[in-house]
Amino acid sequence: MASPVAGPKYLSVREHLRRRVSGLPEHTLLPPEPVLCAEYGVSRITLRRAVDGLVADGHLVREQGRGTYVTRPAIRHEYRESFVHRIAGFNSVMTEQGAQVGTTVLTQRVVPAPAYVAAELSLDTATDVVELERLRSVDGAPNHVAHSFLPAALYPKAAEQDFSEGSLYEYLRREYGADLAHARIVVDVGTAAPEEADLLRVIAGSPLLVVRTTVRDSTGHPLVHSFSRLRPDVSQVEFEVSVGGR
Repeated sequence: MASPVAGPKYLSVREHLRRRVSGLPEHTLLPPEPVLCAEYGVSRITLRRAVDGLVADGHLVREQGRGTYVTRPAIRHEYRESFVHRIAGFNSVMTEQGAQVGTTVLTQRVVPAPAYVAAELSLDTATDVVELERLRSVDGAPNHVAHSFLPAALYPKAAEQDFSEGSLYEYLRREYGADLAHARIVVDVGTAAPEEADLLRVIAGSPLLVVRTTVRDSTGHPLVHSFSRLRPDVSQVEFEVSVGGR
């Protein structure tokens, strides 16, 4: 029998099924309900509640007379910051794809730079930085939590700017003429903490994609350090790189 992650039964089954279908080809039929009920050790009501959640999120489709089969959410986050592509924020990229982007500002304040942020931004430890934490959604569904840090001395107005709409990068270009020329991107995997899991509507301990970005000007000086923690079921990380040349 499968071993779903801990949590309310239907949520545990839903999360295990989500991971399972993410590795299946599109249009793959799921096993019949009795088979899945036996596999997970749950009632049909519990199984249907779990499947309903995946249908609502766009991972499964029910079709009368055919069954339930795998599909893919229509909107995916394509992360395209690179040396050969313009550095565009999440809001700009997703809006161009026709998605409705939502932003909730969770934290916006001036704080002493943590050691790892100071290192990324070439600052002395405890130098003031603007910390910005935002929950980003696509078409009403939570996508990721973004944390950004920028030197308060360079961008003091960022501590008061309304970032519930629009792009941080576009704001820095417009307000300060920021030369956002290069980005170094590191991708790894993390797990959702309980509070973060509530925001992203996943189970605590679920895997998340972690994308860390340091944006530099044309001389190589760091301007912004960010890390985003993304739901892997509705996100895609894409890189474009140049071979040879500058």
